[in-house]
Amino acid sequence: MGLFERYLTLWVALCIVVGTGLGHFMPGAFAALGGMEVANVNLPVAALIWLMIIPMLLKVDFGAMREVGRHWRGIGVTLFVNWAVKPFSMALLGWFFLRHVFADWLPADQIDSYMAGLILLAAAPCTAMVFVWSNLCRGDANFTLSQVALNDAIMVVAFAPLVALLLGLSSITVPWDTLALSVGLYILVPVAVAVFLRRWLLAHGGEARLDRVLARLGPVSLVALLATLVLLFGFQGRQIVEQPLIIAILAVPILIQVYFNSGLAYLLNRRLGVAHCVAGPSALIGASNFFELAVATAVALFGVHSGAALATVVGVLIEVPVMLSVVKIVNNTRPWYEREVRAQ
Repeated sequence: MGLFERYLTLWVALCIVVGTGLGHFMPGAFAALGGMEVANVNLPVAALIWLMIIPMLLKVDFGAMREVGRHWRGIGVTLFVNWAVKPFSMALLGWFFLRHVFADWLPADQIDSYMAGLILLAAAPCTAMVFVWSNLCRGDANFTLSQVALNDAIMVVAFAPLVALLLGLSSITVPWDTLALSVGLYILVPVAVAVFLRRWLLAHGGEARLDRVLARLGPVSLVALLATLVLLFGFQGRQIVEQPLIIAILAVPILIQVYFNSGLAYLLNRRLGVAHCVAGPSALIGASNFFELAVATAVALFGVHSGAALATVVGVLIEVPVMLSVVKIVNNTRPWYEREVRAQ
């Protein structure tokens, strides 16, 4: 594991602090960056997200979907949690905490926007960081690849209708054209570029050349992640400093849904006798969020300075440290998990 991966929590924390500080003390500069938009899509954020996603997608062999049959129980559990539980549990948690428990502490005109951000965050399973989490818990690489490939294929057709359904239930009007544009920019185009580039590299140098390119692009992806954090927290710098209570409130449903969904996936896999090397990444994929897409869609739908964008950025704030804690739980409970599987 490289320097960036080994100290990822530290780099993320530094970027959060730097981005928040810069946004608070240099609001004009970040306002100018936030205004660089085409069709409601922020160009600096889009460029960084592409740099972040495409190197990760290059690792995905969509032919690995042939592994679905081999890992059908783990695949089934992850799909169930990702698409039938997580988005709806987040909508329920958001409704409970934002509209009831903490409603008096939130600006009434922003509650719908905060709800939208939480729903966007939970509506798509993570693509990029999953490879890091899987590696940290010694997960089966073939399972991770096949699961990510299958999730990406489903996301292309399911993300927009699912978000529209849940936002509609929350009485929020959804501009379908903008949502469709975000899906195209942040799923279809990166996947197409990655598939084409992967095939070209394999045809002109084989696995050795692909491995060399991936090794060179690995730092690019992580630097883009850190730069994206600086930019996003810079956009929200003043709100984070001036509204710490709102940040804490938004963190509550996100934290609950991460631990709930990862625990549900982990226990279901254990009950079904799935190997730990599959159950670990299944739990992590089941709980993690595609925050790049969530942030991009929130910015496109509601604007850089909206409550929805703030809610998705809180998801970024929580994602890495919380997922690292889930990795630790998965690793520490491996003997307990395997005793049950052996007994079946």
